Amino acid sequence: MTPPAPNAASRPLRIVHVVDSLEVGGLERVTVDLAQAQAALGHDVRVFSIAATEGLKKELLDAGIPVTEGHKRRSLDWHTLSLLRACVHGAAADVVHAHNFVPNYHAALATLGLGVAQVCTLHDMGARLQNRRLKSLFQLSLTRTRCVAMVGEQVHQRHVASGLVPAHKAHTVLNGIPVARFSTESADRSAARQQLGLDDADTVIGCVGRLVPLKNHHRMVDVFPTLLQQHPRLRLVIVGDGVQAEALRQQVAAKGLQQHVILAGQRSNVSMLLGAFDVFALPSQTEGLSIALLEACATGLAVVATRVGGNTEIIVDGQTGLLIPPDDNEALASALTRMLADPALRRRLGDAAAQWVRAHASSEALAQAYGRVYEAALASR
Repeated sequence: MTPPAPNAASRPLRIVHVVDSLEVGGLERVTVDLAQAQAALGHDVRVFSIAATEGLKKELLDAGIPVTEGHKRRSLDWHTLSLLRACVHGAAADVVHAHNFVPNYHAALATLGLGVAQVCTLHDMGARLQNRRLKSLFQLSLTRTRCVAMVGEQVHQRHVASGLVPAHKAHTVLNGIPVARFSTESADRSAARQQLGLDDADTVIGCVGRLVPLKNHHRMVDVFPTLLQQHPRLRLVIVGDGVQAEALRQQVAAKGLQQHVILAGQRSNVSMLLGAFDVFALPSQTEGLSIALLEACATGLAVVATRVGGNTEIIVDGQTGLLIPPDDNEALASALTRMLADPALRRRLGDAAAQWVRAHASSEALAQAYGRVYEAALASR
């Protein structure tokens, strides 16, 4: 792995971030937080969304960061490419920073001849690359990409070992979050529980994430009746939306858990709602470096997570949380039972996790790390 230059960007840069959309998700959340942290450092930052979008767009606009939408309608939309090219040219960008596969090949095509330094971040383990066309277009775009950052060592090892990313272009940059946004104050806990219709005496397991198959939320519902037998005031709250929403509603109804399981939908105030939880569960089949997990840790929550992807870089089993195999209901139920039965364990693990995030995964640290990657990209001209 080629190390970044020793110092972060020492001069203001003109940066254009390129994303599929700004609809709420971990990739989008970290991009928005990074853009705001970079703007606070004095960089000129803009964001280009390939698709028409709402989601987190308003947050950027309120922070004074321009957002351009490409209104993509087909696989390779030349109108979208022309809008992206105009955005980059109009900004006189030094760096175009694409987030994941489709944005990277759009950026590579749109900036031909502009002499801009292109950087890509890979936010996950690449499950979508089973699509051969997507993989081919992304690999072609890497010939014009000067540096590729991966959000954790597991992601880095996967993509370099597979031959997807050349080792001399590869960097590891841990995701970061604005840690000051997260709190464990008791007043916040009561307010968060009121928002969700929870009682102060309830014990609450929470999940946050898109309702898609890979997130495995159905396994939480599978094991919940067993947990409920030992903890009659137990509640499960799942925050998020997606294609599995209706299936989860039907599963909850089939098990007669409507009074115990809250499908809270998409929320814009997740940082507040985390304070309502006693335990955070992440039963995913795959992860890059989960923003939801970082946020839960920053809030001081005790975590049960699967031993996949970047989860193992955040959670040390028995020290900052509990790790379990993916797709294992017995292990999931056992770890949750252990957490629910031991408040002292929850406090110890939650405190240690919060300390780790504050030391290693802040938005400020993220912006500084990308400054070094950008300088490496600019130096490679």
